[in-house]
Amino acid sequence: MRKNGKVVSWKSDKGFGFIEPISGGKQIFVHIKAFPPGTRTPAIGTEVMYTVSTDGQGRTRAESVQLVVSGVSVGPASKAFFVASLFLLAVMVIVELGFLPRLILWAYLGMSVVTFAFYATDKAAAKKGSQRTPESSLHTLALLGGWPGALYAQQLLRHKSRKQPFRSVFWVTLALNIAGLGYLVSDYGAWLVELFENMVC
Repeated sequence: MRKNGKVVSWKSDKGFGFIEPISGGKQIFVHIKAFPPGTRTPAIGTEVMYTVSTDGQGRTRAESVQLVVSGVSVGPASKAFFVASLFLLAVMVIVELGFLPRLILWAYLGMSVVTFAFYATDKAAAKKGSQRTPESSLHTLALLGGWPGALYAQQLLRHKSRKQPFRSVFWVTLALNIAGLGYLVSDYGAWLVELFENMVC
């Protein structure tokens, strides 16, 4: 059962603090590892949602902690979904304005779904110890337009979200994809868009 509380103390140098339950009661120990990867350092007074567990010595501690903003739990997965959705919305607007063919939007949506599925499959394979999806394949999918799905999958599934140099290469593929999209929208890429439309038609 998830509970609500607020951070009442935090030691940044040691990475832990204490949460005071909203309903009252004893303060609960919380370690930075209980927060999702990429979560900012919690400030005193920050509202959180959490579950309570007991360690090997019988001490209670908070787990699966999420920051709460205006009553809504906000974590890396939520932020990633927002960024991915915002990008796809921007592509939709560009398509509606006539700068790109509609198939580009469908390509981004399709590749995002496919890429998410590949991440989920690789996550499951990692748990089972079976054959993994090559990282080069994941990067290729992101480069070809599946990076919104990859970004969301990394945070939601907690897969490849901190590993280096994978993360660095991923951000490069993302930048290259957006740069390519910018080229297509510009006057310089008009010839390529026209060629693409002729091939489809």
